Amino acid sequence: MRECADFAAVAVIWGFAAFCVAIGGAKAAAPPSASIAAKKESPYFPARATARALEFYAASGGIAEPHVQLTASGNLVRFSYRVVDASAAKLLVDRHATPYLFAPRTHALLHVPEMEQIGPLRQTGEAEVGKAYWMVFSNKGNLVKAGDRVSVIVGTYHVDGLMVQ
Repeated sequence: MRECADFAAVAVIWGFAAFCVAIGGAKAAAPPSASIAAKKESPYFPARATARALEFYAASGGIAEPHVQLTASGNLVRFSYRVVDASAAKLLVDRHATPYLFAPRTHALLHVPEMEQIGPLRQTGEAEVGKAYWMVFSNKGNLVKAGDRVSVIVGTYHVDGLMVQ
C-alpha cells in the first residue's frame, strides 16, 4: 500500500513537470509575429533643460541654446551653441582643448574626428558674441541614439544632461 502511494506521488510530480514543459513549449512555438510586442512609448514628455540650467550655462560658460542632434546618417553627433560671453566661452573654441561627448547609457566617450585635408570637425579661434558655433563627434557604431542624454566635456567645462534630437 505504501508503494502504491509513493508511485501515485511520483506520477503526480511527473505529470505536473510534463504540463509545465508543454506550457513552455507552446509559448516557444508561437509564431514570431505574435511574440514581437509593439514598442512601448513613454507617456511622459521629454524633459527640456530648465531655465535655471540655461542661465547657469550662460553665466559659467558663456553659451546659450546648447543642443545636440544626430546627423541624417546617424554616424555623427552635432553639438551647437550660441556665444553670449566671449571671455567665458573661450575654452569651447580653444584649439588646444580636446572636446568629448559622453553618453552615460552606453558609457561611450566620443571624440571629434580629424580629416586629413580639413582638420578637426569643429570651429576654433576667437569667440564672438551672438555667433553660433558647432562641433561634430564621431558616432561610429551608433552608440548614441536619439533620446539619449549626453554630456559635452571640453577641458574643465561640462554641459550635462543634453538630450539628443
